Amino acid sequence: MKIHLIWVGKTKERFLLEGIQKYLKLLQPYADITTTEIREERVKDRNRMLSKESRRIEDLRTPYVLLDEKGDSLDSVDFARFIEKQGASVTFLLGGAYGVSEDVRGKARKRISLSRMTFTHEMSRLIFLEQLYRAFTILQKKGYHH
Repeated sequence: MKIHLIWVGKTKERFLLEGIQKYLKLLQPYADITTTEIREERVKDRNRMLSKESRRIEDLRTPYVLLDEKGDSLDSVDFARFIEKQGASVTFLLGGAYGVSEDVRGKARKRISLSRMTFTHEMSRLIFLEQLYRAFTILQKKGYHH
């Protein structure tokens, strides 16, 4: 399976980078994962920032599943079933510090929430990768998920 991850901004915290690398390595037997970093805007006007980031996302011209706080809540087993139904490839989009524009949100083919709690966009990357790994171990009936 091919999984493309698109996220806004760089991961700056070393401990998060180490965790991301760990889970990308653990995922290698299950999927070919690529990542694209969208340049994060540094302007004070939130709408202008989201608009510029949105144009960069739309320039990629790829259908995506958006990780969004207002998306569907799935438990780990339901998420594993969702992954299983994606076929040969799927693209996930994780927004920046202020999320994504309503336009980007509206164009998502599906929206999934990681939690009702709020996480930093950098932490969300690590949490999502752990859940992706968990999903594959559930599908392969490995002992990781209890």
